[in-house]
Amino acid sequence: MASSSRFPDIWSWIQNLPPITQWNTDSMSLGIYSLKLTKASLKFSITKNTQNHTPSVFFSIRVDYNTPISLWISKSFKTNSQGPKILNEETTCSLFCNFINGVLNYGPTKNTTFLHIPPIDTISHFKEIFDLSVFSLILLICIYEAPHNIRSECLTALENYLTSSYSREISKMLMRLLGSNIEEQWMRSLNLAITNWVVQLKASKHSLRSIVPLFSYAISTFELCKVQLYCPMVAMDIETSSESSPQDRLKLSLRYHQLEGVIQFAYNVIPQEEYINVVMKVDNIRCDVIRLVTKTLMAKRGAGEIEKHFPSRISLQLTPAFQTNVVSVSVGRSSENPIRDIGTGMSIDAAFTTPTSMGLTVSASETTTMSLKPWKFEQSVYGYSANLNWYLHNLDGREVVSSKPPKTAFCCPRASWFKDRYSKAYRPFTRQGGVIFAKDEYGDGVVWKVDKGEMGKTMEWELKGWIWLTYWPNKLRTFHNETRRPEDVSIIRSKERVYEDINIIKIPGEFPTQ
Repeated sequence: MASSSRFPDIWSWIQNLPPITQWNTDSMSLGIYSLKLTKASLKFSITKNTQNHTPSVFFSIRVDYNTPISLWISKSFKTNSQGPKILNEETTCSLFCNFINGVLNYGPTKNTTFLHIPPIDTISHFKEIFDLSVFSLILLICIYEAPHNIRSECLTALENYLTSSYSREISKMLMRLLGSNIEEQWMRSLNLAITNWVVQLKASKHSLRSIVPLFSYAISTFELCKVQLYCPMVAMDIETSSESSPQDRLKLSLRYHQLEGVIQFAYNVIPQEEYINVVMKVDNIRCDVIRLVTKTLMAKRGAGEIEKHFPSRISLQLTPAFQTNVVSVSVGRSSENPIRDIGTGMSIDAAFTTPTSMGLTVSASETTTMSLKPWKFEQSVYGYSANLNWYLHNLDGREVVSSKPPKTAFCCPRASWFKDRYSKAYRPFTRQGGVIFAKDEYGDGVVWKVDKGEMGKTMEWELKGWIWLTYWPNKLRTFHNETRRPEDVSIIRSKERVYEDINIIKIPGEFPTQ
């Protein structure tokens, strides 16, 4: 797998280093990037550890700018005395883990998950994964540690490298290697740094573009495909917003969150006498808005972690890429979301009067019944595309994504579900502020009828998706509200073979993200 990047191959440089007994100096360096404006140079260095009796080295990332400035230093590693390479396989794996932990340590929480890496000779494209971990760490180091006058140029070069199609494919391999728990910590650490970077640029009135797009990748297994996505709030475009500007504390709370989502579909093939039914079902959809800083910082400097965006609409589109042999597409009815009664009840109060008089006082009251269907699911067809949409509604029946709460509602704590929306019994979200749509809620799925001549051939599918996030005040007294939307979740193509054994669809190979 070749890269067109101007950045060097760090893995190969380390592997080709001579034993330290053959060094003429105490350290050796590899140039990472030469800055044009300041004539500074970003370098990756290895240095003898002269304080230990046993031969050992440590690695560092530094800037040569007037005088060398160390930005990051690794722990010490023993050198290999039994072979030509300076580090043996076990030590190389430990160095790789040091880079991973270096990224995680910049995150909002300390890494508490055990990092297990299999033998590196069993990992496909480990050289590329190793280099990507180093450059990811360098990105964070430049954001937090680099001198101000060289930071921008370094970050622009690193951004172009890390957002290339090459790096995104390697990122997918790295995420699968790390496992889901560490993946979440990794992405929160990166997106916290990206958020801080954007805040720096805005503070300096720097012209902003799409700094880092939404990161998503897809994997597929037997009868199931999954899309994982992450996007910091600051990278999302504002679609609608109130005229009032948020207070500084609220602004911090709204900035330091990210969208985390999972979209899963289950596939099946059912033979009929004249055609083949290709069935897609929603297996699970999860969208969460996760804070990127500690709860303590959010309470001290922000408006609290409960003042944040919430999912207000999700839209997905599935399309067979080549439609010559598609006969038709059928969707089930839109779901009848369960009706939830709010405030239903009757009470009778009775009390004796004071001892100086005889009598019984009785009063009765009856509450009003309201039916709330917060989420409405709709299916539709456009050509041979199946459109799946989830809409969030307010108590007045209007879609949240395209409406604003009345100003009188902000002053009344019981006016609507958006007050105390994460703690009420009839809340439309999880307690953490996200949503989960499970497969048992949304009918029998979508069915494409395909010509039977396709049996044994390959079909190619495309998935597009959009997610809207809205902020309405929760407990804070403010008139500010807004709706944001990231770029397309992803455009995914999967070639799926319809086999003679018609009970399954096997999805061979990888599920590449475009």
